[in-house]
Amino acid sequence: MTPEDVFLRLVHGVADRDLEALPALYAEQTDVRHPMSPYGDPPLLTRDALREHFNGRGPQVAEAVRFQPDAIRIHQTQDPEVIVAEFDYAGTAIATGEHFRVPCVFVLRVRDGEIVESRDYIDHVAMARARGALDELIAVLREPAPARSAS
Repeated sequence: MTPEDVFLRLVHGVADRDLEALPALYAEQTDVRHPMSPYGDPPLLTRDALREHFNGRGPQVAEAVRFQPDAIRIHQTQDPEVIVAEFDYAGTAIATGEHFRVPCVFVLRVRDGEIVESRDYIDHVAMARARGALDELIAVLREPAPARSAS
């Protein structure tokens, strides 16, 4: 599978709630990070960690919203393993029927048909608003930031 094929399977699998199939898109040893997440998400470095991530976060989101990837733009890079994908998750909040769009940018490195590295940039405020979880997000933002080591 090409990097584009893997990306499309990933975002459609997330939207379709095919959570059992998603970890197979990743290499056994991988490096997935959400650099802009206010929740302090740790790096996901194994397929098992991704399985746990999708099974933990996925059902929470599924209870609150329905969405599909939209406005997908995939940019090639000089490295054939790496793509930059811009897209929106567009959908409806289940409780209110309100429509929403969540802008996203994923930078993926795909080797031998598996994601070996990913940086996922998601508008967490827009997703929290869509899920009706702004109070939860605000509580997280009020917590003291963890100390970071100088490296």
